[in-house]
Amino acid sequence: MKLFQKLAIATSLVLGLATLTTKSASAAIINYAFNVDSSTAKGNGLFSFDDSTFSNDNIPVAPVQSLSFKFDNDPNIYTAKDDVEYPDYPVAFPTVSLADNAPIGLLYSFLDKANPDKSYEIAGTLFSVSSETSDSGIVSYRQVPEPSTLGSTFLLGTIGLFIKKKVRSIKNIKA
Repeated sequence: MKLFQKLAIATSLVLGLATLTTKSASAAIINYAFNVDSSTAKGNGLFSFDDSTFSNDNIPVAPVQSLSFKFDNDPNIYTAKDDVEYPDYPVAFPTVSLADNAPIGLLYSFLDKANPDKSYEIAGTLFSVSSETSDSGIVSYRQVPEPSTLGSTFLLGTIGLFIKKKVRSIKNIKA
């Protein structure tokens, strides 16, 4: 009987935490990781934006709140302030045509810190370098889970292991 009481308490606790997480994430900061892959440059980065700030345009955009990008084997780190049209850009936009089925794309243009005559542009899934053809590479995106989501997953896993251990010990006692 005590096992069922503990199970009911644990279930109500998990459901309560899931409800709180859902409410707080309805208009929240969304984090994405992205990878650039071209014949001349490869790199990866992170960006975040507030999904409640999308404009009411035909193609809605939201200002990027933070951005960090680094090419492989290059000590320079590029941020949102490096965009040539900062503070109006970079922006995130919703799309259904991105690689990896990601619903978000990035518009970001920046100059090479070592060679300012060279520029780079990320436009959704396309990456281009000023000295190359317009479609010189691809960009892939993936959403980065929120820490609260990871915490909830860990909590559920721990509760599941606890219940499994209790059931196993009850079976051992009966046997």
